[in-house]
Amino acid sequence: MRPIRNIAILAHVDAGKTTLSERILFTAGEVRLPGNVEDGLATMDYLPEERKRGITIESGIAHFEWRGIWFNFIDTPGHVDFGAEVDMALSAVDGVVLVISAIDGVETQTLSAWKKLREKGIRTLIFINKLDSSSASLDDTLIAIEEHLGVRPVLLSCPEFSSDSNERGILAEWDVVSGMRLVLQNGKEEPQKIAASDFAQKALRKMFAEAAEAASEYDDEILSLALDGKSVPPKMLVRGLECLCANDKYVLCYAGSAKQNFGVRSLMAGLSFFLQSSPAFGKKRLGEVVRLRHFTDLGEIALFRCMANVRAGKIPEGLEFFRLKAAQLFPVQELFAGDIYALRSPKRLSLGMRLSLSGEPMDLENRAGQENYHSLLQTRLECLRSEDFTLVESSLELLARMDPSIRIVPRPDVGCWLLYTVGEVQLEVILERLKREFGCEVRAGVPEVLWQERLLRTLDPVENSFQAGPFKVSLELSAAPLPVSEKDIRLSGNSLENLPREILAGIRSALLESAQVGVLGKGSLVGVEFNIRRFEFEKNTPIHMIKKACSDAVVKLIRPASVVLYEPFMALSLECPAEYAGMLSGDILAREGKIVQVGGDGVLHSFVAELPLRKLFGYATAVRSGCKGRAQYTIRFLEYRKLGECFSRP
Repeated sequence: MRPIRNIAILAHVDAGKTTLSERILFTAGEVRLPGNVEDGLATMDYLPEERKRGITIESGIAHFEWRGIWFNFIDTPGHVDFGAEVDMALSAVDGVVLVISAIDGVETQTLSAWKKLREKGIRTLIFINKLDSSSASLDDTLIAIEEHLGVRPVLLSCPEFSSDSNERGILAEWDVVSGMRLVLQNGKEEPQKIAASDFAQKALRKMFAEAAEAASEYDDEILSLALDGKSVPPKMLVRGLECLCANDKYVLCYAGSAKQNFGVRSLMAGLSFFLQSSPAFGKKRLGEVVRLRHFTDLGEIALFRCMANVRAGKIPEGLEFFRLKAAQLFPVQELFAGDIYALRSPKRLSLGMRLSLSGEPMDLENRAGQENYHSLLQTRLECLRSEDFTLVESSLELLARMDPSIRIVPRPDVGCWLLYTVGEVQLEVILERLKREFGCEVRAGVPEVLWQERLLRTLDPVENSFQAGPFKVSLELSAAPLPVSEKDIRLSGNSLENLPREILAGIRSALLESAQVGVLGKGSLVGVEFNIRRFEFEKNTPIHMIKKACSDAVVKLIRPASVVLYEPFMALSLECPAEYAGMLSGDILAREGKIVQVGGDGVLHSFVAELPLRKLFGYATAVRSGCKGRAQYTIRFLEYRKLGECFSRP
């Protein structure tokens, strides 16, 4: 069986990630012509919402064979609103290509992606992109990689530039390991040997020696040849570099231009040589659900990482497997361990669910919990027609299962839902998909910031009783704030020790639901310990009466004056031409922001600022119009801060 490698591609937004994906598919012969993101023709960006915005929203997957190895290639989003897509892709891959723009260097999302990769121990290759630009710098990017990522870059390919000083162009690609000069001929890359008189051969030999020196730390044979002053054969260097790639001290780098297709072939050789194949799996599992998708004509589809070899005719009854290429499905009759397929099942699937060899669920684990994401925008959704209520409810539920960063809270008391999203872009995409994919007509309110409510002090106990017919519930409830570092809702009280399990579950559920709704309507109540000092009830009391009595007790206990608000603050990283720096810094201050770091080289200016999220609505439009589209920025969650204490840091 041919080896299988599952590869993801990560980058900061606009680093050229999807363009590189297109060129890899083109070089592998998977597509006849590479699509351009600017024209909305990228193969991997198949959603209308992706083509409209020119960004990746859902992780696109494609397959290709290269040098006897089967690759599943996943193109992930770079926009911070869709971080859940990146996390789920990383759960199914064996290696990653991290794309860094040679114009912008190491950016905030680059650092975030690198941190995730280090935590998960995933082998990574770096592709330094956009070297065809006159403002790009390979040397500065290599220095930034060493300074910001904390690893030493080992360069294994670099472009050969034209000598025309008026216009920067790339003539060829130099591959360090093979010692070949690769040029484009008739739309394909044909290797040509380097001429002995070529000046660039000296630089190539120098890079080969540097790569061999780094590899010698992990290969004694290479070290012995280096000490004796002998040359290292390319095959031996590949062996040493594979060991180096598995280490945290170095990172293998390729450089070029994805748009002009330079550096891509050398990178693909690196994918073949240095990234590990899929691991061996246990014999009791068919595989694991790593992503959920929805197709208008086929319904719900799961991306499924197979963990067993299944011969033709042995696929569990009721399950259908497909090859997924962007939005196209191709049926398969045989499964291979380590491969990624699209799965259609008559049973409801969830993220992280594992299936046995018979196709039955083994667990309901959701490894991408909502607590990992900061869904800080809340939007009220209402049906336009009462007959659409069930359709809207089921559609929202499916979208929430597809993306763990989305949260849906039904509010049947007022006939609406509260939709919680990471950012404005994600909210816009959800509303568009509700209409296009599911045919749901909804009215969306103005998005509001999700605050946190906390108790100011310990609250004295209150008594509450609720009676309906022969059933009566009576309790005494108090509450105390937990430290600011904690946001749990806890339940204590000696009177709980002898309560039946179902009654205790009802009490917990009522208190959690009350905390989720909050007191002031600005967000959830967090960091509270409820203490039930007394709890009395009649035998066979319905659970809904138990919950009603507890909810009413919370309302009596916690008054608006007992609550203080905490608001989310964001870290804004922005880079712009120097002529716009004054305008943008003034705009940050006008938005109640604080600039904590300033940088620049006289041509480009950069800021790092802290701002309240409530002041960032419409920021994308303001920056785009004010800087004529020449500024780039990213926003990430920083922390919750008490209202009135916006800048507590020194």
